[in-house]
Amino acid sequence: MKTVKKLILASVVLPLILSTSSAFAYGGKDHHGPGDECRPGLDREMMQELNLSDSQKEQFKELRQANKEAMKERFKDKPQADDAMRDAHFDKLNDLLLADKFDPAKATALAQEMANKQVERQVDMLSKQHKMLSILTPEQKAKFIELQKERMEDCADDMPRHHGKDRN
Repeated sequence: MKTVKKLILASVVLPLILSTSSAFAYGGKDHHGPGDECRPGLDREMMQELNLSDSQKEQFKELRQANKEAMKERFKDKPQADDAMRDAHFDKLNDLLLADKFDPAKATALAQEMANKQVERQVDMLSKQHKMLSILTPEQKAKFIELQKERMEDCADDMPRHHGKDRN
């Protein structure tokens, strides 16, 4: 009976988890959702406003290509390993959620594991952004900061509308 109950609960919980992640992937292949224009960073529009030299454009192109190749290499032989890691994670998650009694220590360990992976991804992303921004001249960096501040101010002005706070 316990196994049946666990299977039923898992069949309900797993699709919810998966559908939630797909809902956050709004926008299809490019993953552009409604708030993407409010993200800090160096996008194509900003790059045009910074008046990059041909040499800088080539350096950016080389960095993007190197990042793309590194990602392909990283995931080339890993589909089975990734599947196994994902399955193990879902098993841990389901064991926690389906247990007769909630175990805060196991929940904390699982949450910490997830947070550590997120930190690793963030550090990797910041490292790549640093390499890209190091291509800019001091004047371009100053212009980048100015453009970024303008963008964030525009986004702050639009926030109530984006989050429905202007409803009464």
